Amino acid sequence: MSADGRPAQLIDRAKAKVATLARASAGSVQVVSVESVEWPDSSLGCPQAGMMYAQVITPGYKIVLSAGGQSYEFHSATDPEGALIRCGGQNRP
Repeated sequence: MSADGRPAQLIDRAKAKVATLARASAGSVQVVSVESVEWPDSSLGCPQAGMMYAQVITPGYKIVLSAGGQSYEFHSATDPEGALIRCGGQNRP
């Protein structure tokens, strides 16, 4: 956790994923927003059809980044090394 309360390790991991997707440097990836959320279940707000999820409130983050004129939204729990899901994207954990 950084001094401003943002999940630094999760943001760095998301930036690395966006850099790969956008074929850009991690330094060129911009943080649009970081929001603390309580996901309604363990799907982290990105359920997949046919999957079962624990019905438990899961604290985490919604991280929105941009690169190359596109936005990328990632969802996570609070574990800095846990799942980092690109919601609506193809790169599931």
